[in-house]
Amino acid sequence: MLLTIDVGNSDTKLGFFAKGIGSASGDLVRTWRVTTAQRRAADEYGVIFTALFRGAGIGVESVRAIAISSVVPQLDRALNEACVSYFRCEPRFFSAATQSLIEVRTDRPRELGSDLAASALAARALYGTPVIVIGFGTATSFGVVGRDGAFLGAAIAPGIQISIDALVDRAAKLPAIALEAPPSPIGRDTVAALQSGIVYGVVGQTEGLVARIKAEIGEDARVVATGGLADVVARQTRIIEHVEPNLVLLGLQRFFDAGAAQVAARAGNP
Repeated sequence: MLLTIDVGNSDTKLGFFAKGIGSASGDLVRTWRVTTAQRRAADEYGVIFTALFRGAGIGVESVRAIAISSVVPQLDRALNEACVSYFRCEPRFFSAATQSLIEVRTDRPRELGSDLAASALAARALYGTPVIVIGFGTATSFGVVGRDGAFLGAAIAPGIQISIDALVDRAAKLPAIALEAPPSPIGRDTVAALQSGIVYGVVGQTEGLVARIKAEIGEDARVVATGGLADVVARQTRIIEHVEPNLVLLGLQRFFDAGAAQVAARAGNP
């Protein structure tokens, strides 16, 4: 029924919600991930998306609504055209500047990324407040929702994969590595040394920033991790209480459901 699209700098994630009980959109039944390509045309998106649906045995006609979070604005036009041409749906774009579901209490609310706002919206609904949302993606972000439910701000650091790529690019003798924690923080060879520095370094960064944020908003703040690399870090620290890889998609679902509820209320009260 509902297709949600989370366009990140590195990956684009799709989620299909089928009709269920308890919400206008239903339950998340299928997700896909494709590479974000900044020169991809509308027809390319259409072919890719319809192929994914066909491979999952889901007809494109099942899609009745589309919600999009995009941090790559140059792709918005192509995505809009693909949705209209291939799904016969005009998508709704979610942005921190235009949404009214969560108060953004920063100095420049319009600068807040739609992914941070959507993940904060979902985390607040799923885990309560105060809550810290850590996104392990192209960047590592720490979004903060206060006790009263408002988005207070964030901390943003280079992402794990960016750090690996930069290190390998600048040091010719360093090999590409698998992103996993070694048995010991003391690496006995180059690969283990790199894995230790990167994985345990991010763990230390995560624990340190969470401790500082909790000192400001309350020690009872929940900590939720999302993003493709969330599991790698969460396995190495107790500071992360929940891992929800689809947090942005779930935030987009709430954005759609709120709009559907408003439409239904207007229809019932002309």
